[in-house]
Formats: sequence, structure tokens, C-alpha cells
Amino acid sequence: MCRNIKPLFNFAPPASDEEIRAASLQFVRKVSGFTKPSQANQEAFDRAVDDVAQVVRELMGSLVTNAEPRDRAIVAAKAREQSARRFASN
Repeated sequence: MCRNIKPLFNFAPPASDEEIRAASLQFVRKVSGFTKPSQANQEAFDRAVDDVAQVVRELMGSLVTNAEPRDRAIVAAKAREQSARRFASN
């Protein structure tokens, strides 16, 4: 499940709210053990996702680096190549 959480810092353009929310959802799913919470837990689950997303936005806004921003297309292409090598049939 957590394999879907990707680094969000130091990209051009910066991480979108949608990307932050998706990472927050995956995190809350992992720590709660729920892929889809019951109706009784839905409100708490959604609140946790919103809270985590807010903290991540604050974190992204406060981090600093001297490194050049990474290009999303290049990082994605490298990930696809690595995955192809990893799962290639021998």
C-alpha cells in the first residue's frame, strides 16, 4: 500500500493538492488498516486524511533545499525503467 506514496518535495511544478491528498489517503489507509472504513469510522477517517494533508502542505511549505527541482517526467521515466527491469521475465 505505501509503495504508492511518492516523494512530493522539490519538484517543478510543486506537488498539487490532489497529489498531497492521495499520499495522505494512502498513509491513513496504512496506519488504520482500512482500505475503506465502515460508516461508523468514515468521519474519523476523512478527518484524519484532511489533517494529514494539512500537515504535509505545511511541511512542503517549510522545507528548503539548494538542489535544483526535479522534473516529474524524468523521475517517472526512470521509475518505469526500473520497474521494467525489476519485473522483466528472465
